[in-house]
Amino acid sequence: MSGFTKPLSKLIDQFEQLPGIGPRTAQRLALHLLRQPEEKIRLFSEALVNAKSQVGQCKKCFHLTAGELCEICLNKGRNQDLICVVSESRDLLALERTREYKGLYHVIGGLISPMDGIGPEMLEISSLIKRVDKENIKEVILALTPSIEGDTTSLYVGRLLKPFTKVTRIAYGLPVGSELEYADEVTLSRALEGRRDLD
Repeated sequence: MSGFTKPLSKLIDQFEQLPGIGPRTAQRLALHLLRQPEEKIRLFSEALVNAKSQVGQCKKCFHLTAGELCEICLNKGRNQDLICVVSESRDLLALERTREYKGLYHVIGGLISPMDGIGPEMLEISSLIKRVDKENIKEVILALTPSIEGDTTSLYVGRLLKPFTKVTRIAYGLPVGSELEYADEVTLSRALEGRRDLD
């Protein structure tokens, strides 16, 4: 990047690697950090390193956690008969922001996409089937992005789960191809309320 000293250019380049960060935002973030006291920068860098080394996946639902099980799986106050299937932890967090859903989750870690070389065996689908069977789950809600990949994954997972439990899919007041994490809380709440049986 012209006009910047090499160390600053490297920092800006690193910010640009983050999703949703363009060149101008990367530049703003880098310049903001340079104006901070060294102690604040050290705390920031320690938080990054600690998060990377300490955060893993929940052994049960595959959400992010620093322990063996995440806080949601450990919460006995949640509906233990209901599982909402999401693609990524960011989708789980979007649904949690609605404060409407009180069940458990299962993060499958992506969507089936043959074009990208992602098959069902690369996702946490078999663990979901075992979990539903073992825990006598009464309903599984599929909350996957409304896209070709999301629809393919929903149909695949739905067919596998139907012998074990009721399978529903959230209603969509979302445009096809949009991402759940960017939807507002009201739209997500209505989508959860309007869920229907998977055909």
